[in-house]
Amino acid sequence: MMKASCPALQTQSLIPNRYAYRGVQGGQNISLPVAWSDEPSETRSFALTIIDCHPVARNWIHWCIVQIPAGVHGIPEGASGDESQMPGGSIELLNSYGEPGYGGPKPPHGSGPHEYVISVHALAAPLPGISRSSTYRDIEQALQGNILATAEVAGVFEQL
Repeated sequence: MMKASCPALQTQSLIPNRYAYRGVQGGQNISLPVAWSDEPSETRSFALTIIDCHPVARNWIHWCIVQIPAGVHGIPEGASGDESQMPGGSIELLNSYGEPGYGGPKPPHGSGPHEYVISVHALAAPLPGISRSSTYRDIEQALQGNILATAEVAGVFEQL
């Protein structure tokens, strides 16, 4: 069974402020480290998403990476936007802030704890026709019928 982890998550799966988006106290918008293992042997690529599932956020996309080559088992902390740290051939798509790459948590003040679901999908093939200008809807459609396994881990962030 495929597994995913985020070494940065602290006690009770809390996301430290340094990973939060600009404008959050202490937020440095440093991309979270994510690791995975035990994918199916027929995996040919991976896709990774971080989505805020809180009703107020309406599935806000914080990070979407596709075309991660098979054999890669993680994305290091702070890799977003740094081609020397991102896996070769991978593509960081626009997040819901309208920027390429990672956009950290920035829930509305007083909206309560938000759960950020980190999903890693093992894919039977690289996603066809996907480019940096592809939308998340394009990715969702390309993923249909292509997912061999999914592993998830969740973190929590709140602005009081």
